[in-house]
Amino acid sequence: MATHLPVIGGHAEGFAKTARTDDWRSGPAITFIVFTTFVVYTTWAAFQGNHYYVDPYLSPFYSPVLFAAPHVAGGVDPSHAWFGEVPRWWPHRLVSFSPALLILVFPGSFRFTCYYYRKAYYRSFAGSPPGCAVGPLAGRRTYRGEAAILLFQNLHRYALYFALAFIVILGKDAVEAFFRDGVPGIGVGSIILTINVVLIASYTFGCHSFRHLVGGRKDCMSDCGKPTMALGSWRQAGWFNARHMQFAWASLVWVMVADLYVRLLSMGYLCDFHTWHTW
Repeated sequence: MATHLPVIGGHAEGFAKTARTDDWRSGPAITFIVFTTFVVYTTWAAFQGNHYYVDPYLSPFYSPVLFAAPHVAGGVDPSHAWFGEVPRWWPHRLVSFSPALLILVFPGSFRFTCYYYRKAYYRSFAGSPPGCAVGPLAGRRTYRGEAAILLFQNLHRYALYFALAFIVILGKDAVEAFFRDGVPGIGVGSIILTINVVLIASYTFGCHSFRHLVGGRKDCMSDCGKPTMALGSWRQAGWFNARHMQFAWASLVWVMVADLYVRLLSMGYLCDFHTWHTW
């Protein structure tokens, strides 16, 4: 006599087929909308090459300014760029120069290879699958992990070092946002840039690779039962890791808000409320 046992695990066969009755579609749909908006806006802003600076605020999309073109509206003077004016090797006939094109690849690679984000865009863009216990959107698929096309996602642990460096750079920008012409003060832009670096740092410190870096490689992080700095750091990273999704989305949206605020301020569409006497 044949016995039919339920299959444990896996996904239902068929286009988005599932036995779930909850609202599983909202998550992937919202992710698709927010992530698409971010990618489109970031790409557009990166190619503008102007209106990324208004004293003392620098857009996080353009920080650090390695090279700068002279006489650009809302741009940094080449004398204040890390390496001065735009180099001759830049292919001007193919693409207009923008300082953001030189640096966005580093924070972008960190986010794109993030362990959380890969789950988000696997579900919302590839539909592979769109949710737990939900059939894939493009027929039957066999999950191959990061063994094929997305092998480069394993570079996330190395992108972490660039992300840590950007926390320092953006932190410096946030501090400088409280000084205009050497005069201390505070403006709405100062607060926005400060919140930006705090959110990005919180997202980075919750990274699985960072948690592994500060203590995950050790079998024992205590000294004769006493807590050590490594153990303390690992526990703090664990606190951020438990909120990794929230910080991932908050920092993603806020960095876009920060660039938009500086851009609109530079273009004259906004007025920054601040404590400096003149503007």
